[in-house]
Amino acid sequence: MPPRRSDLDDDDTVRVRPPRRRRRWPWPVGAGAVLLAGAAAVVLWPGAPPAPPAPAPSATVASLPPPTAPLPPPAVPAPPPVVAPPVVATPAPVPEPPAPPPAPPVPLPVVVVPPPPVAPAPEPPPPAPAFALGFADEAAILADPAEHLSLFRFAADPRIVVLDFPALAPQGRMFNRVAALTEKAGLPRDRVLSDDELDAAIRASGDTAATFYYGHDYPAAALVRFFALADSGHIALDADEERLRALLRQLGWFDPHADGALISLSREGADPGVTASARAAILHHELSHGAFFVDPAYADYVRTFWRTALTAAEREAVTRFLASEDYDGADETLMVNEMQAYVMFTDDPRFFLPANFGMSAARRAALRAAFRRDLPVGWLRESLREAPPPVVLPALVPAVPTSSVRSRPAGAPR
Repeated sequence: MPPRRSDLDDDDTVRVRPPRRRRRWPWPVGAGAVLLAGAAAVVLWPGAPPAPPAPAPSATVASLPPPTAPLPPPAVPAPPPVVAPPVVATPAPVPEPPAPPPAPPVPLPVVVVPPPPVAPAPEPPPPAPAFALGFADEAAILADPAEHLSLFRFAADPRIVVLDFPALAPQGRMFNRVAALTEKAGLPRDRVLSDDELDAAIRASGDTAATFYYGHDYPAAALVRFFALADSGHIALDADEERLRALLRQLGWFDPHADGALISLSREGADPGVTASARAAILHHELSHGAFFVDPAYADYVRTFWRTALTAAEREAVTRFLASEDYDGADETLMVNEMQAYVMFTDDPRFFLPANFGMSAARRAALRAAFRRDLPVGWLRESLREAPPPVVLPALVPAVPTSSVRSRPAGAPR
C-alpha cells in the first residue's frame, strides 16, 4: 500500500533510493506525450480534482531532478448560455366567412283568374257651364226682360257676346275698373286701380258707380290684359269682376289666339234715362264697337274713312268732344272707333247730335251715305239703308251738347 500524502508530509526523514538508470527519450517524443496526456486529462476529467502526485522516487539529493511546477488545473469550460426559446406570437383568429344567405324560395306559379267582366260605369255628364249663352239678334236681345244677368251670342256675328244686366249697379261693379284702365282720360294705362282710387276717379267725374257708363265694349285682349295687370299688382277684385274672369275662361278668351268682343247694356227702367228707345240706341251703338273689335277688315275700313273722308277740322272736333266726355283723346284708335259708332250708328239725340262733332245734319247724312257704299260688314250696311226718324224729346235743350253713351243720357240724374 503506497504511503498517504499526509504521511509523507509529516515524515522529516529523507529517504534516498539508489539511483536507477533512466531511459532517455528523444525530447520531442516526450513533449508530445506530455501534451497528449494533458489533453486527455482535460477531456476525460474535466471537473475532477487533480490526482495526488506520485511519490517521488528515492534518490539522493544530488541526483534529484529539479522540481517541476505543478500543472495548472484544467480549464473548466463555461456552461453554455441559456437561450430562451423564441416567443412565437399567437396569430389572431381568422374570422370565418359569413354563411351564404339561404337561397330564396322558388316562387310557385301564380294563376291569375281574371274577374268576371263588369260593365263600365257610365261617364258622368260634363258639368253645366257657369253661364248659359244663347244666340239672339237685336230684336230678341231687346225683348229680354233681363230680370237677371242674361248672356247672348249675337246672331249676325257670334264672336260678339252681349251681357244684359238687370240694373246699372252690377254692370258698373263688373266693368268700371276695366273702363278706367282702357279709356278713361287721366288714369293710368299700366296698372289697375285699387278700390279707393276707383272711387275717387268716379267722384271726380261727377258720376256714381252706377252711372259711370251706361254701356260697355271691350275686345277679348283688353279684358285678358286687365286681369293680368290686376294679378301682377295684387289688386283684390270683387265678386262681379271674378265672375267676369270665369266667363272669359268659359269662352276660351285666355288663349292668346282668341278672337272676341264683349258688350253690355242694362234693362229698360234700370235708370230713369234708360227707356226702350234709349236701350235700343245703346245696343246698336255697342254692337258697332263689337264689329270694330272682331273684324279687322271693318277696322281698316273705318281708319281709312277717318283719314280720307273727314276733314282735319272734323277730326279735331271729334277728338275735342270725346275728350270733354273723359275719353282719352291721345288714343287715336279710340277716337276712330267712337266716331263710327256715333256718326254712323247712334241716332238718339239724347246720346248724340251732329253738332257735337261740329257738323250739320246734311254733312252727317253725306258721310253716312259714303260710309255705307263700300261697307264690308253686311248687317251694319243693312242697318244704314234707311236712317230712323229722330227722337223728339221736349225736355232737351238742343244747344246743350248731350252726353255720350259712355256717360249719362241728357236729362238723366247724375
